[in-house]
Amino acid sequence: MSAELMKAAIFDGSGSAEVKLIPVPKAQKGWVLIAPVSSGLCGTDLHIATGEFPMAVLPVVPGHVFAGHIVALGEGVTKFKIGDWVGGDPNISCGSCQMCAIGATNLCDVLDAVGISLNGSMAELMAIPEQCVFLLDERIDEIQAPLIEPLSCVLHALERAPGWVGTKMIIFGAGAIGLTATVVALAEGALEVVLVEPQAGRHELALKLGASRAVSSIAELGDEKFNLALDASGHPAAITAAISVLAQRGRLIQMGVAAPHATIELHPYEVYAKEISIIGSASLARQYGNAVARINELGPKLAQLVTGRFKLDEINEAITAMKSGNHIKVLIHNKFD
Repeated sequence: MSAELMKAAIFDGSGSAEVKLIPVPKAQKGWVLIAPVSSGLCGTDLHIATGEFPMAVLPVVPGHVFAGHIVALGEGVTKFKIGDWVGGDPNISCGSCQMCAIGATNLCDVLDAVGISLNGSMAELMAIPEQCVFLLDERIDEIQAPLIEPLSCVLHALERAPGWVGTKMIIFGAGAIGLTATVVALAEGALEVVLVEPQAGRHELALKLGASRAVSSIAELGDEKFNLALDASGHPAAITAAISVLAQRGRLIQMGVAAPHATIELHPYEVYAKEISIIGSASLARQYGNAVARINELGPKLAQLVTGRFKLDEINEAITAMKSGNHIKVLIHNKFD
C-alpha cells in the first residue's frame, strides 16, 4: 500500500473479481478508517459478483462481513481510538425515515451498505460511519469475529418471530445461515431442530451442531409437521415445502434470498384454515450489538462453519470454492506479501 493507493478486490458483475490498486478511502467527519483483518465471503457476495443482487452498485469492493483494527478517526469521532479491534454493521441507515423510527433500519428509505452499494472490507482499508462500528472483545479471534454479522441476521429472524423455546423447528438449507440458525434455536430452547439439505455432505456438521436429524428432502419425513420453519435457501421449491410441513398456527420465517422474479404456488385456504404465518426477515436491523454480546457464548460452535481461508489475492479461488458447494463459510484474510 502506497500513501495514496491500496490493494482491493473489485466486483464488476462479470462473476469474478479483479485485485488492483485503487485510491485509499478517507476518514471523513463521523467516520473511521479500518484495516480489515478478515472478511466473510457469502452467498450474497456471489450474487453481487455476477450482478444479480438488486441493491449492489457496481463496480464495488465486496465485503460486508468483517473485523479489523481502527487506523484513523474522522473529525468528531469519540467512541473509539486507533488500534481498537472492531466489527461493524454493514447497513448505513438515515435514522430519520419512518422505518428507521420503528427500528427497521434494514428497510431504511435511503439504505446504503458497505460491500454492496459502497466499498467494503476486501481491501487494505475501508471506511465506515462511527455509528455502525462495535468494539470487540480481544478474545474474539479473526475466525469468530466475521461470524457476528450472520449471527445478527439470525437474531433479527428471532426478533421477527420470537418464541423459539419448546418449538419443533425445521430449517431448509445447511449453509452458514441455516446452521447458525440451528445453533441459535437450540440455545433458545427449541425442542428439536431438523435440517433439510440436499447436499448430504453437510448433514454431518448439522448433526454435530445439535440438529436431531438431517434429511435430503421432506419426503423422508412422511406426514410430520412442525411449529416453526425457517428457509435459509431462497429456493422456491424449498419455500413451498416449508409451508407444506407447517402445523396449525405454524410460522415460516423467510430468510433465504430468492431471485426477485421467483414465485411459488400458495393456497390461501391453507393459510386461513391452519392460521399459518409467513414472516420475512431481511438482513439484521439493529441486532449487531446483540450478536456481539452473544458471540463469546456461541462463537466456539459457530467457528466450525469456517471451512476455507484464503488471502485477498486468492479471492477468485475463494469464489470457486464457495460455488463448489463444498464449503459453508469462507474467509478472506487481508495479508499481503
